[in-house]
Amino acid sequence: MKPDLEVVQIGRSESFKAWAHGYPYHTVRWHFHPEYEIHHVVATSGHYFVGDFIGNFEPGNLILTGPNLPHNWVSHLAEGESVPLRGRVLQFTEEFIGDAMALFPELAACRDMLEKSRRGALFSPATAELAAPLMAELVTAQGIRRIELFVGLLGVLQRAEITTLTSASYLPDPSGFMSTGINEALAYINANLTEPFTETDLAAIAGLSPSAFSRSFRRHTGQALVKYVNRLRINLACQLLMGRDEMKITDVCFSSGFNNISNFNRQFQAQKGMTPSRFRDLLAENEKTAIAA
Repeated sequence: MKPDLEVVQIGRSESFKAWAHGYPYHTVRWHFHPEYEIHHVVATSGHYFVGDFIGNFEPGNLILTGPNLPHNWVSHLAEGESVPLRGRVLQFTEEFIGDAMALFPELAACRDMLEKSRRGALFSPATAELAAPLMAELVTAQGIRRIELFVGLLGVLQRAEITTLTSASYLPDPSGFMSTGINEALAYINANLTEPFTETDLAAIAGLSPSAFSRSFRRHTGQALVKYVNRLRINLACQLLMGRDEMKITDVCFSSGFNNISNFNRQFQAQKGMTPSRFRDLLAENEKTAIAA
């Protein structure tokens, strides 16, 4: 079974993405992405899959996966049961960590750890205990504090013993993964997010009929196409609203891929619980508070 491509969106004002999720959750599936990922399990137990490795996990399971290494965690819960917080995730690109190591030579100490992560790096429960509060704070941290926590987390992991998971002969083949139709469509969406395209266009890219594409897309992403694309575009709009160049709301609308302001406002309200203008006002209020402090 070939893994699905996960499109990881890291904000323009961020160096990395830190987030948390419950279970079940739409990203919980056999998948890969070009970013490094630190994955910490907070609750539940079950089986986890990294490349050609299969193991058992429980709370405290801490793994660093390298670029394009397929992975998944499947919790053992009763039918209909759910948990609000299953794990915390931190994702960062090869380009970011490479630039950081070039700028701060001391970070080169992480090079061996990053190389081992290409086979899946498992850390001990003791290391996970040290990393847990850093991961928890990172999810909500702002500004320079995020960098402090990120470097602190790298330090904890770099000093720890690592168990690699996949067999020595296992090599992820992203070109092979990407050859599947849905993954090609997902990559097209990510590369052309602000451009107009239709489900028929994507079905043709995937080599499927529109109806088969719709079913397959929902199965792979857990969402209908329109909802998936709108979520990515609203995330992009938030990044633009948080930028320093003070774009007009109408410009943000069109620059994030929407073609009319009323639909943009409606989608933004539905996803963020407020209008774009209110979002910007709260950002300004937060900045003023930080300056006053």
